[in-house]
Amino acid sequence: MARVLFLCTANVCRSPMAEGFLRQRSAGLGEPVQVGSAGFLAEGMAPPPEAVAAMAAYGIDTSAHRSRVCSEADLAGADLVVAMARSHVREAVVLSPAVWARTFTLKELVRKAAVVGERAPGQTVAAWLEGVGDGRQRADLLGSSDDDDVADPIGGPPAAFEATARELSDLVAHMAGSIWPAGGGPTSGVGGR
Repeated sequence: MARVLFLCTANVCRSPMAEGFLRQRSAGLGEPVQVGSAGFLAEGMAPPPEAVAAMAAYGIDTSAHRSRVCSEADLAGADLVVAMARSHVREAVVLSPAVWARTFTLKELVRKAAVVGERAPGQTVAAWLEGVGDGRQRADLLGSSDDDDVADPIGGPPAAFEATARELSDLVAHMAGSIWPAGGGPTSGVGGR
């Protein structure tokens, strides 16, 4: 079973949204997948109403979600760690240096997967990730570029949450289609508008 962990700052908006989209797709992936999310702030916070409403438009209920703080054990137990921003990758790697090879921002993972191609039948997720990460340098995470970041809608209007949900729906669909090509792709008919 592949274990995927999504990360964001507070674990109340972006990472639970991404978790919800992958959970929604998980029944059609062709193999079992365990999906979770965590953040780096406080435990027990509820998602903002705007995030819950944005996800409800996709038939996903995130109202019962409560934030969790990412632990070293969370990282060690994940086959793939998918961060919403480069800063989250840095925090994860500082917490657990061994997680570097299987930790990417969602945008970076989708971009690199488009170059490497879909995971081949019989290929493990770990082996596929080796190809995706080939040539990647830790120094790539330095600096303040936000090119690989999914914008944080916290504090914005409902339209910002809706835009984040649209972006995450698309990115998660492409990620799933690359890792689980038999059933996870954007055209699998699961979720979305």
